[in-house]
Amino acid sequence: MDKLWHSSYAPGVPHTIDFEEITLPDALTRSREKYPKNTALIFQGYSVTYSKLDEMVNRLAAAYIDLGVKKGDRIAILLPNLIQCVVAFYAALRIGAVVVMNNPLYSDRELEHQLNDSEATLLVCLDLLAPRMIALRSKTKVKNIIVTGIGDYLPFPKSLLFPLVAKKKGMKADVPQAENVLFFKKVLASYPPTPVRVDIAFDDIALFQYTGGTTGVSKGVMLSHANLSKNVQMLKAWFPTFTEGAEIGIAMLPFFHVFGLTCVMNYCIFMGWADILIPRPEPAAILEAVTKFRPTFFPAVPTMYIGLLAHPDTKKSDLKSIKGCFSGSAPLPVEVIKEFESMTGAKIVEGFGLTESTPVTHINPFGGTTKIGSIGVPLPDTDCRIVDLDNGKTDMKQGKSGELIISGPQVMQGYYNMPDETAETLRDGWLYTGDVATMDEDGYFYIVDRKKDMIIAGGYNIYPREIDEVLYEHPKVQEACAVGVPDEYRGETVKVFIVPKPGETLTEEEILTYCKEKLAKYKVPKLVELRDSLPKSTVGKVLRKELRAQEIEKQKKA
Repeated sequence: MDKLWHSSYAPGVPHTIDFEEITLPDALTRSREKYPKNTALIFQGYSVTYSKLDEMVNRLAAAYIDLGVKKGDRIAILLPNLIQCVVAFYAALRIGAVVVMNNPLYSDRELEHQLNDSEATLLVCLDLLAPRMIALRSKTKVKNIIVTGIGDYLPFPKSLLFPLVAKKKGMKADVPQAENVLFFKKVLASYPPTPVRVDIAFDDIALFQYTGGTTGVSKGVMLSHANLSKNVQMLKAWFPTFTEGAEIGIAMLPFFHVFGLTCVMNYCIFMGWADILIPRPEPAAILEAVTKFRPTFFPAVPTMYIGLLAHPDTKKSDLKSIKGCFSGSAPLPVEVIKEFESMTGAKIVEGFGLTESTPVTHINPFGGTTKIGSIGVPLPDTDCRIVDLDNGKTDMKQGKSGELIISGPQVMQGYYNMPDETAETLRDGWLYTGDVATMDEDGYFYIVDRKKDMIIAGGYNIYPREIDEVLYEHPKVQEACAVGVPDEYRGETVKVFIVPKPGETLTEEEILTYCKEKLAKYKVPKLVELRDSLPKSTVGKVLRKELRAQEIEKQKKA
């Protein structure tokens, strides 16, 4: 049945897809068979062909099995965008293991929770993080740690120079001697590239992707092989003018975040494209990669577009290789869209998604009408409704706001070991997003507010309750409340309101130093305000929305 939004699809985009039942590791094998000599990955000028990538994946898959990993066991990956990250991910899926992607910016406290919650038994991590992870291992079920470094795969002469300068620049660390700590390159060299055969069902769980919770505890979103494969197939259908085996993507979005995982890493491999890996997406590194390796597909978050436009070398650089851009995670300012499109000649389409939907559910039509401020229209085979905020069932009239709920093959299987939270989020086949939205007469959707308190800063999802709980552990803090406030560069930034305990004195610096020790860098508040009291409801609940509204009003007057 046609939906209102189908009439807004770009030419060549189907309303429904005849999905292939192909897992991602099998898609890699197919890309290797079709394009063996094509470049699959580029890191700092070091390139790996599809033939070589598939061979590396087979070698590591054999090593995982030899280390005792069985189908359904969890393998944690703690890496930035490196060749090794791609290999570790695909090798795990190939043996039927469940991947647990972890953010290298996380604190030990956050990583300990995710490793224990997921019950991971093997960890692949960066040498810079290895000392911390070896120390943390005794508090988890992790038995083996495979360590790799930025310098493992570099072209000549960078490979020669790297050991000389790496430690001074903080790009390499000595790994303490410890039992069951192995090294990535040695591991690969020890096993044959013989393909591993494991019986994997399309509906088997492939990934635990952690997302923050309003309760302060991050939840493991369970995504199946079908979720991952079908969301990529939706992207393939949405961009019909991109040619299989002929494009070049650029991986600035981190693979440990589901946006980068699906829309860059998995999409490129499914399509047989080259993928330029950028572990630290700073404007200078992005510009160098674009001018040198000429990507055609450019997925990014608003801070990356804004950062590039502000860089002094951008106007002197040739960005015309870019054919299409995808932006998500936060609204992109109109002037940024216009300036970037005029500079590249490429079209930017904004989209929307959640970790719970693998993530993509909506994109503005590529080659069709883009509506500024809209998240676009639902992808093929994706159904959406806007329902009453109170009862969650009554459909709202067109143009009226309500909670956005989604149904489709990309929707998660549930939260790991959290039946209550799963039942609250997945109801009668619908994913309740917690986002307040409207739909216009052409089927375009607009996010107008968030029912949830989530802060989106620089493309990262930050849950204020998590920050609150860290602050409440401070011996001098009586009350604390974190909110997202508008920020020109990051979209939003974190501000905390603190009430000190009676008789105690606190400073902004004290709070910031404390947060830096306890939270990932991007979650650390940028602003601190000390108060005598915080606004509360009649039942004594701190009114987060009121604090945010006060701050927005203050910014308007400034």
